[in-house]
Amino acid sequence: MRGELEVLAKLEELAQGGLEGAAYLRKKEGLLPITMATRPGPLTKWPWQWMGNFKYLFLAPAVLHTVHRVTTKGWGDLDPAYVTMLPALLLRMIHNQIWISLSRYQMARRKNVIVDRSIEFEQVDRERSWDDQIIFNGLEFYLAYAMIPNVRLLPVWRTDGAIITVFLHMGPVEFLYYWFHRALHHHFLYSRYHSHHHASIVTEPITSVIHPFAENVVYFMLFSIPTLTPIFMGCGSVLGVVLYIAYIDFMNNMGHCNFELVPKWIFKAFPPLKYLMYTPSFHSLHHTQFRTNYSLFMPFYDYMYNTMDKSSDDLYEKSLKVTDETPDLVHLTHMTTLQSTYHLRIGIASIASKPSDNPVWYSWMIWPVAWLSMVLAWVYGSSAFVIERLQMKKFKMQTWTIPRYNFQYGMNWGRDSINSLIEKAILDADERGVKVLSLGLLNQAKALNRSGELFITKYPKLRVRLVDGSGLATAVVLKSIPLGTKKVFLSGSTSKVAHATAITLCEKGVQVIMNQKKEYDMLKSRLPEGRTVYLKFSNKDIPQIWIGDNIDDKQQQRAPIGATFIPTSQFPLKKIRKDCTYLSTPAMKIPQTMENVHTCENWLPRRVMSAWRIAGILHALEGWETHECGDDMMDIEKTWTAAIKHGFVPLTKG
Repeated sequence: MRGELEVLAKLEELAQGGLEGAAYLRKKEGLLPITMATRPGPLTKWPWQWMGNFKYLFLAPAVLHTVHRVTTKGWGDLDPAYVTMLPALLLRMIHNQIWISLSRYQMARRKNVIVDRSIEFEQVDRERSWDDQIIFNGLEFYLAYAMIPNVRLLPVWRTDGAIITVFLHMGPVEFLYYWFHRALHHHFLYSRYHSHHHASIVTEPITSVIHPFAENVVYFMLFSIPTLTPIFMGCGSVLGVVLYIAYIDFMNNMGHCNFELVPKWIFKAFPPLKYLMYTPSFHSLHHTQFRTNYSLFMPFYDYMYNTMDKSSDDLYEKSLKVTDETPDLVHLTHMTTLQSTYHLRIGIASIASKPSDNPVWYSWMIWPVAWLSMVLAWVYGSSAFVIERLQMKKFKMQTWTIPRYNFQYGMNWGRDSINSLIEKAILDADERGVKVLSLGLLNQAKALNRSGELFITKYPKLRVRLVDGSGLATAVVLKSIPLGTKKVFLSGSTSKVAHATAITLCEKGVQVIMNQKKEYDMLKSRLPEGRTVYLKFSNKDIPQIWIGDNIDDKQQQRAPIGATFIPTSQFPLKKIRKDCTYLSTPAMKIPQTMENVHTCENWLPRRVMSAWRIAGILHALEGWETHECGDDMMDIEKTWTAAIKHGFVPLTKG
């Protein structure tokens, strides 16, 4: 690896030529991902970084003090400033999350996108600490309350104080920030601090607050000028402070969105506004061109000091013209548990970037919101919505989600409404010119629509190909069975994949044992006459390898020590045996050429995709013209060969 000094020197040279910043260079040169500044200086780390998610304990004394004060003196003893502090912190977090979800939704649609590049797990991990500055501000609020007597006497509103705040921001704050920001781009400070922020070429709203601790201290001092000055002058107010902080959050989030949302009519109605308010495309150029557009929120100083990027207006116009994208493939999935709302890409980034079976400590706190979102989705969810956009070279993919949950798919009276939602999504994809639509999770349930056969029967002239992915899923299950296996146990199952797996094993001379007579008779009738000898009905012969869709607790207890459970379903098995091995649901690792992957697919690890979803990708890449629905299944070896050819890698070797 070449030294950091050499890299930084090259960065300076490239920056002068208008190329992208630190993250681009590091990726190009094959260097390690940036998790801190390239050469961390003093006070780079946050004081509570070592505490992980327990960092919120720093606010515990303030919360306990509030509780004690209320219980001993009652609500009447609380002044407006004290009452506002904790709710203001919570509202800031909600405000930021709304921006995150909105930005990711627009990115998935690719509407008005500014920088057409991908976001990866590295960036999500680096930016998961976006709440640090809110904790820091909370401590600052309580410290100011304790040290400045005037704060306790603040009225709810003072117009004169608000006007002073506006002028102090337009003057000292914007001016000082501009020159401080330019100083941060000097080699010395950039390498020790600001490079951490510029590691994100494709910005998200929360990128705006991802800075080393020392930078945030300076920003706090700057933003204290418009908030504390009116208080010391005797004309400050609670709403004046709250609204100013809300303004900072709003502009920060908006400016770091990777889509343009400021309409042209605003600047036409009031032309001077172009000097007083930046746009997302304006600030995006600072992250890609590096040496231009330094202003905080008001581009006035960039115009004054000739650091305005000449392409700002052109990029703004161009971004507003970008419309929704038509993908080559749509994967149609649905929500699973109540908490899966947060696991969507448009949900909470830190949760979505980990497998859904990796619970977070605060999940119980957000459960009521999850329940409310389920009710709203049930009542108002009238169509599938876009949650994700992936790309593999020139091949474009989107994920659409049906606004329904697992338990709703099990309700007989709700099947027609769910099928209507699926049908609407299929027809929408067909009208837009999508080549392939893969049915994920329960959207292909046999009891619901017979693996999609219902729709191709109803619409025989469908141009979009429907794929249930059973061929590749069967191939993955077969490849997961250890080489040399002589017999397997098939737990009672009626799924297409389980039956295809059992039939293929019998054809290869592997004995398949079952203990449910009805399923045994059904499967035996489908076997070639010369292969029925390899299908055995027995309650006593229990081998080491178990396959099936739903191997319940009672069945798992019958398995011998060291048994291997291989699910044939899209849903994982419940792990109750520590002395047995549980394999993943049929899935494969995705190729490095697949970009914009920064969330986990349900319970699967990072950069692992379910076989059913991969099957749709292969269908589109190979240009196969057939549907894979109902009893029809793609050739198992053909799909497996195509998966390997396109760079998909098995999780286990048989």
